[in-house]
Amino acid sequence: MTDCKTDRTIIDKTRNRYIKICGLTKLDQAMAIANMGANAIGFICVAKSPRYIDKQAIAAITSRMMANQTDQMLPDFIGVFVNASIAEICETVSYAGLTAVQLHGDESPEFCKDLRSQLINQDLFNIKIIKALRVKDDAGLNQAQLFTDHVDALLLDAYDPHLHGGTGKTINWQMLQSFQPKCPWWLAGGLSPENVAEAIAQVAADGLDVSSGVERSAGDKDLERVAQFLAIAL
Repeated sequence: MTDCKTDRTIIDKTRNRYIKICGLTKLDQAMAIANMGANAIGFICVAKSPRYIDKQAIAAITSRMMANQTDQMLPDFIGVFVNASIAEICETVSYAGLTAVQLHGDESPEFCKDLRSQLINQDLFNIKIIKALRVKDDAGLNQAQLFTDHVDALLLDAYDPHLHGGTGKTINWQMLQSFQPKCPWWLAGGLSPENVAEAIAQVAADGLDVSSGVERSAGDKDLERVAQFLAIAL
């Protein structure tokens, strides 16, 4: 596979900033957020997460949204995995109708390469791969660069020694001001309607990923806050 593809909105530089609303668990909220113009909705496929949703429930949401599709483009359906096996990821992608995979654990560049091959071998074409990394210093940024030949986008999240994501912590934005990898990258970690304008002013990320900053509780989105976030970020 080459570095970065050009056939999907996930990396289309002609579009506005790519916005992903993550941690969805409810059909009505997913549909409302898609109608607001979000580029992607994320589903947490990690059983121990408070935002966990199983593949059957994801499939119920994605199939309903595809059945109700109008002239408006559907968002990407992104499954978030932490140290899952390639077999589990491929099965969930196929069953749930996902269009992209976000790896938020300790996966290596070789794992990403092997996952790509297995997705293709199972006729799961055009499934995009996003590698999330928890970054606390320049060494973390250097590590991120190792993935660019094997993924479609990088996602940089705040570092936490115990949690893989959803911490509500912000990353050091100043550290990212000169970050320019070979493929698109997204900013995550503690974003909200209150601070997203400042984040955009400080870093030139291709996309933004928000979850807890637009919630009433884990997995239950506050649609007013989502609308506020999108109005600023898009």
